[in-house]
Amino acid sequence: MANKDSHNPRRIGLYPGTFDPITNGHLDVIARAARLLDKLVVGVAINTGKGPMFTLEERVEMVKEEIASIAARNGMVIEVVPFNSLLIDFAREVGASMIVRGLRAVSDFDYEFQMAGMNYRMAPDVETVFLMASETHQFIASRLVKEVAKLGGNFASFVPPLTHARVLKRIQG
Repeated sequence: MANKDSHNPRRIGLYPGTFDPITNGHLDVIARAARLLDKLVVGVAINTGKGPMFTLEERVEMVKEEIASIAARNGMVIEVVPFNSLLIDFAREVGASMIVRGLRAVSDFDYEFQMAGMNYRMAPDVETVFLMASETHQFIASRLVKEVAKLGGNFASFVPPLTHARVLKRIQG
């Protein structure tokens, strides 16, 4: 009997983002992607243009802490890797054949559609897969979480507890 891996190579996916901070919406997409893949790489983009609240190292650490239970629950490898390169180049570097993108609303689709087209033109062997955020997380965006937090609003239901504590500490600190 032939080795099944020779006919069905490992499915490695890449879920890129800034994760500043990681939200429950991000975790929802990560958990759903984990069920579809053999290995998931969460790529944390440097993206200083967005004026991050947390350093790259802090964001990588937060993502690692928050996804540990997802990896354990699915019995799979989820790596968290920082990157500062063209997404397609990074996908190739980590061996990903799939880029996972989360969609929250129709407004996300135009940008994501354009990005997927550009990525396909550069690397037709790397598929972009869109996962809709569940209805309870569709409105959550890191940018809005930071704004609510900075203005003293209650954002506890938008982020996991460890991240909530870190955001509060950063704002108060």
